[in-house]
Amino acid sequence: MSAVPFPPQDELLVACLCAAWCRVCDTYRDDFAALRHQHPQARFVWVDIEDDSELVDDLEVETFPTLLIGRGDRVCFIGPVLPQPAAAQRLIQAAEDNPTMSAASPSAPTGTTAAAQSLLSRLRQSC
Repeated sequence: MSAVPFPPQDELLVACLCAAWCRVCDTYRDDFAALRHQHPQARFVWVDIEDDSELVDDLEVETFPTLLIGRGDRVCFIGPVLPQPAAAQRLIQAAEDNPTMSAASPSAPTGTTAAAQSLLSRLRQSC
């Protein structure tokens, strides 16, 4: 897991959930690093779901890359994204522009939001 210095609790945390064996993740890593430079006020972390399995715990990640975006203790977004910087850029910008953005959705798979919430909390505590 790689990251920049931890921001205040109300700032955005953007985590990319990937796997070392995933070739899409390999190519996306540079794009994710570029996003980090475009949003210096946010904390960016790269999480390998196998190497950092104790952090990911019971969150099911089936599609790569998957982003978790949180503000403080609230999950703003959790889900797979196209491996294009513009897709993540739009989500990050939406979370920055809307401080009350939340991932809670009736269409979210059962347990996804709770598992993402737990992951967000573990990331904030461990990084």
